[in-house]
Amino acid sequence: MILFPAIDLKDGQCVRLKLGDMDQATVFNDDPGAQAKSFEDQGFEWLHVVDLNGAFAGESVNGAAVDSILASTNNPVQLGGGIRTLDHIEAWLSKGITRVILGTVAVRDPDLVKEACRKFPGKVAVGIDAKGGFVAVEGWAETSELTAVDLAHQFEDAGVSAIIYTDIDRDGVLKGLNIPSTLELARSVSIPVIASGGLASIDDIHRLLEPDCGILEGAISGRALYDGRLDPKEAMDLIRAAREKQS
Repeated sequence: MILFPAIDLKDGQCVRLKLGDMDQATVFNDDPGAQAKSFEDQGFEWLHVVDLNGAFAGESVNGAAVDSILASTNNPVQLGGGIRTLDHIEAWLSKGITRVILGTVAVRDPDLVKEACRKFPGKVAVGIDAKGGFVAVEGWAETSELTAVDLAHQFEDAGVSAIIYTDIDRDGVLKGLNIPSTLELARSVSIPVIASGGLASIDDIHRLLEPDCGILEGAISGRALYDGRLDPKEAMDLIRAAREKQS
């Protein structure tokens, strides 16, 4: 189980949104590079970054902030938000991003995702953001008629490295992860699934380490880390202890 700390970028700053609303953004750090280094120092092994402005604009907006993150951490970084073309993907991978996350384009142009997986094997994840079970796009501003499971099935044999599944109704409000919906999705495909949206406390980490969640690749934590509800050391100690038991 990998715990991915999240850096959401808005106007060059690290923020957290409430329910995906850009007007309900809390700034936690105005130095994304320093935040990335802090997460590495706390023992995290990956970093999850989203260009929120880019998700709405359809192109990268917080490029300078992402560059500062890449320069400040040795951890692998997965990046989403505004990545809509093969050129976008190639540009970010060449800069050192380990894995790109394709969200809106996965709904609008699934063939592009499949082509990206062929061209950049192991480097492409799909972000499935659901509201009431239906996939949301364009920075969560629109809801499609596709269910999360239906969308995931389209990429079953495409070579997608992971699916990041976000329950928008829980994002940023610390209600706890939607484990039932996440497990339903994970059981329906062979692609590794990462849980996102609502991780609130160490109780969520305990839940993720229960046997039925063993099929998940991990989970993303944002606000709970920033406001101190989740202690990084306690969380990572639990995860490492669980790994040692399994090995």
